[in-house]
Amino acid sequence: MSRLLEVSGVVKRFGGLAALDGLELHVEEGEIVSVIGPNGAGKSTLFNVVTGLYPPDEGDVRFDGRSIVGLRPHQITKLGIARTFQTVHLFANMTVLENAMVGQHCRTRSGVFGAIVRPPSTRREEERIREVARRSLAFFGPRLAGYRQEQPAFVLSYANRRRLEIARALATEPRLILLDEPTAGMNPRETLEMRDHIVRMRDELGLTVVVIEHDMRVVKGVSDRVIACDYGRVIAQGTYEAVAHDPQVIEAYLGRRAVG
Repeated sequence: MSRLLEVSGVVKRFGGLAALDGLELHVEEGEIVSVIGPNGAGKSTLFNVVTGLYPPDEGDVRFDGRSIVGLRPHQITKLGIARTFQTVHLFANMTVLENAMVGQHCRTRSGVFGAIVRPPSTRREEERIREVARRSLAFFGPRLAGYRQEQPAFVLSYANRRRLEIARALATEPRLILLDEPTAGMNPRETLEMRDHIVRMRDELGLTVVVIEHDMRVVKGVSDRVIACDYGRVIAQGTYEAVAHDPQVIEAYLGRRAVG
């Protein structure tokens, strides 16, 4: 496997606080990597730096061998990095299908002229976008199928809104997908279902996946490798068992009763 993502010596400060403090990590192509750590460890800040929402104060981020520091979020998305957020971000009054179609925005070529005149090339592009969106929604089976695709997003259950946000990320046609607490707020059955979806993203779609997750059952069930962070630095990495029993990780995050 080759390194798809490399984060080298990244520092990100907010005032006097270093949310990331010389962070070093990498992700191999085809891996599922879970990033764990207590609140404030810098996990979401890591995603925000990788996707261009925050510029690093120091260090470098490389995707497929290319530095992506200084690129805008839509440029990074176009290169093949998609992400979801800890809090679901959807267009509530747009339909489920339209929300998924938004993921193709970075891939469109028709500009204002095409939208007004609607030549055959624009109409073909719109149909291609719909097809990509439908395929992304179909990944979740009947959950987002049929009549649901014409419903506004605000009528969906919380779990289906989570699924829709991931479907929109899949519609960007990524190589790397970053999932920020994808099972947060889900019941046990929904959590297990999402765990299976994460594995399918790698096995069926060929994606590399990085997951921020607090549910250790999910981390254990999906991870090829686990990276534990605290105070913006990596404190342990390796298999789930190795990281879960690391003394620094137990002290920082898991607690002895949480290890299993």
